Amino acid sequence: MNAALVNKKWNELQTSTATQFEMEKPDIKVMLFLIGVQELGKGPLKFNKRQKEELMHIATCRLFSAMGFYELEGLDQDGWPHWRLVKPIPNYTLLEQEMVIKSLIIDYFDETLS
Repeated sequence: MNAALVNKKWNELQTSTATQFEMEKPDIKVMLFLIGVQELGKGPLKFNKRQKEELMHIATCRLFSAMGFYELEGLDQDGWPHWRLVKPIPNYTLLEQEMVIKSLIIDYFDETLS
């Protein structure tokens, strides 16, 4: 996907997510949090700061697994997924990083909503 298309689809996803959850347009961190909650599969719970960071990490691993960088190892005793890095992620520039993550988030929602 080119940058213009990614940005267009990203804006559409932000708008629909904001409407669905009755919130302001979510940024990347909020979208990662939502994906992490979805991947954890325990529904909406109260999370502390550390758990929120872990949820965003789960989301990042899940997204980058689509590109072959991470592999799901399994769940711990509390049901939290653990991922293993299988190949190093390239050193993207900040702009490239943002575009890749937005694109992966768009693909994730396209997959899970279809």
